[in-house]
Amino acid sequence: MLVHARLCAEYGAPFPFFSTKDPLSELISALLSHRTRNQDSHRAYQQLRTRFPDWEQVRDAPTEQVQEAISACTWPEQKAPRLQAVLREITERCAGPCNLLFLADMPIAEARSWLETISGVGPKTSAAVLLFSTLRIPAMPVDSHHHRVAQRLGLIGPKVGEAAAHKLLEALLPPGWDAQQVYDHHEAFMFHGQKCCYFHTPACGRCVVLDQCPFGQARVQA
Repeated sequence: MLVHARLCAEYGAPFPFFSTKDPLSELISALLSHRTRNQDSHRAYQQLRTRFPDWEQVRDAPTEQVQEAISACTWPEQKAPRLQAVLREITERCAGPCNLLFLADMPIAEARSWLETISGVGPKTSAAVLLFSTLRIPAMPVDSHHHRVAQRLGLIGPKVGEAAAHKLLEALLPPGWDAQQVYDHHEAFMFHGQKCCYFHTPACGRCVVLDQCPFGQARVQA
């Protein structure tokens, strides 16, 4: 894990967890964030929480009120009924309190599969709910930055999509890593994609893992 060590050193790991949301709140936040800038999805989430103090109220409210509360995000007219449908589905499946705390008692693969049976929840969201929430379960989400860096390093093939990349990249992690180590790995790769390994004109000349990167070496030698 030479690449991991170098990127963690470069960007200052260990990284503090950015979220203190419970898992259901993390799921709602993730659904709001789809195709939305972080600052806008954060504002939509805060407005929703201010308007409706608990998720049962969101579930049971008139849809137009939910849509109004999340107007800061993209496509609120689609996301409002979708959020309510998800909350109703979770309520029906759990037959109890509207929360996802029970996921802590499941094996990671089983917890992810449970989440991914909810329409619209893919591997990135399921991993984010488990890792970023207060559950702090070591499931690794792969965002576009992480995916791009991994491809250029040759950790996954050039035609592997983001969804398929989750299992392949997670299989490369040392067994027994805890949530902090998995979070550091994800964040370090993400930061590298944001700050050096850009989609256009990556800064290969100052890359700390250039000697490990076939893409970068071919580019600087061209």
